Amino acid sequence: MSNVYIVGVGMIPFAKPGKHAPYHEMAAVATRAALADAGVDYNQVQQAYVGYVYGDSTAGQRALYEVGMSGIPIVNVNNNCSTGSTALFLARQAVQSGAVECALALGFEHMNPGALGAVFADRPSPFDRFDSATEELVGNGDIPLALRYFGGAGKAHMDQYGTKLSTFAKIRAKASRHAANNPVALFRNVVSEEEVMAAPVMWPGVMTRLMACPPTCGAAAAIICSEAFAKAHNLDRSVRVKAQAMTTDTAATFEARDMREVVGFSMAKEAARRVYEQAGVGPQDIDVVELHDCFAHNELISYESLGLCPEGGAEKFVVDGDNTYGGAVVTNPSGGLLSKGHPLGATGLAQCTELVQQLRGTAEARQVQGARLALQHNLGLGGACVVTLYERV
Repeated sequence: MSNVYIVGVGMIPFAKPGKHAPYHEMAAVATRAALADAGVDYNQVQQAYVGYVYGDSTAGQRALYEVGMSGIPIVNVNNNCSTGSTALFLARQAVQSGAVECALALGFEHMNPGALGAVFADRPSPFDRFDSATEELVGNGDIPLALRYFGGAGKAHMDQYGTKLSTFAKIRAKASRHAANNPVALFRNVVSEEEVMAAPVMWPGVMTRLMACPPTCGAAAAIICSEAFAKAHNLDRSVRVKAQAMTTDTAATFEARDMREVVGFSMAKEAARRVYEQAGVGPQDIDVVELHDCFAHNELISYESLGLCPEGGAEKFVVDGDNTYGGAVVTNPSGGLLSKGHPLGATGLAQCTELVQQLRGTAEARQVQGARLALQHNLGLGGACVVTLYERV
């Protein structure tokens, strides 16, 4: 893989629905921050990939026209919760292929309160097969589908390995401790395992409210460039993309009759395998991870899909503290989706921002000392998973 560098990142503090600026203003602020961080003018950007899930067509243009109208190609991206990292994947491909020397990946989301729902009710849903599988495997039709997807995956782990509900509470409490040091996180209040367990019950024996990420609004961006461009403009070349892979569902998603597969376990496992193979490293070499913890349950099964622990070993991984500072690998130092928030289109680029700061050594109180390899995992149902490995040069 020819060298591709992340030379600039930027994001805005995440906010609850209704407590934020309009989407185009949020996106413009994040873009300007990434440009300033890189030391690049917008007129030097040759292509832009803009991700969002809930918005009208060409909202990416509306957002970037606030920054400049340079006539460059602007591609709008929608890949559910992996939208931001899909924009990053496309920008990285454009640079690595030689099509351009400098590209922008931008993600934003303007969400509404409450559970996610379909916008277009007059046509088949892209989730109809996922919904049917979930209905067949877990039932509980009175519970919102997103909770049943990921709660069902967690329950499958509980049923097979005896995983305790308190283990998911430990993950949520860890997220809050990390987010307390993150000035752009939505929730910075520390909650204990006991408080997570005592939160309102969403699914008896399976999930409390604090184990689910909140609807969030926000924006994040990254500037990606070639080595030649970085050298020519004297840009910071301390962080490069060492490997990256994107996968979608295979037949196993439905044929395995396992809710972990419905929410992308094998999709993530294969993306991680490709990344480790490309980079010539293993999960034991990773220092810091930002992974897709839309629910505490997904964080737990993602430890296993990414190879951070053996399959069936996630509860021990959590109980032993191997997922935090002083353990094997620091996971979600930003606070993750659970505490930082999850504005769908922005999430992948917020993860990128955190990991670039970690590798630069500028994460302040969140800093993972000596971090050299950072792994990012961003997953969207329907489905797509992007895994990216960054390296401190």
